[in-house]
Amino acid sequence: MKDWAGRLDAVNRWCGLTVRWLALAMVLLQFAIVVMRYLFGVSFVFLGEGVLYMHAALFMLGAGYTLLVDEHVRIDIFYSRRDEKGRARVNAAGAALLLIPSLILILWVSWPYVRNSVSILEGAISVGGIPASFLLKGLIPAFCLLLLVQGVACLLRDLARLERRE
Repeated sequence: MKDWAGRLDAVNRWCGLTVRWLALAMVLLQFAIVVMRYLFGVSFVFLGEGVLYMHAALFMLGAGYTLLVDEHVRIDIFYSRRDEKGRARVNAAGAALLLIPSLILILWVSWPYVRNSVSILEGAISVGGIPASFLLKGLIPAFCLLLLVQGVACLLRDLARLERRE
């Protein structure tokens, strides 16, 4: 199981290490927007939307990596006072009963909406914006799939911890 979990981890490790560069690009683009607006009096809607697109991509595509490195939000009521096996039980239950089913539901409910957007190549959010909001909506299934992959990897790892005899 740990071998499969490691292979699944590799997907989100690569994705997280790739999309983290969007944070730098976002800061640089926002800086350029501010300089252009306040120094030169020039403004472009598509540049502001570019920051929005990068921000969405960073968080939606980086969610699986955040789970991989265990930096997600956790409610410590059930978790902090437990030993390794107790934590593995809480994590496994959370993944199997909450994370995986909710992601499948989000994927199922959003798929027609996303499919329709892609099929008509839905255009800009604002006049003068990036004519590709279908790409933004396409992040929804990507988010679900990447988080599902990582949720399954975490579940496999926790089940392996629970199987260990100590």
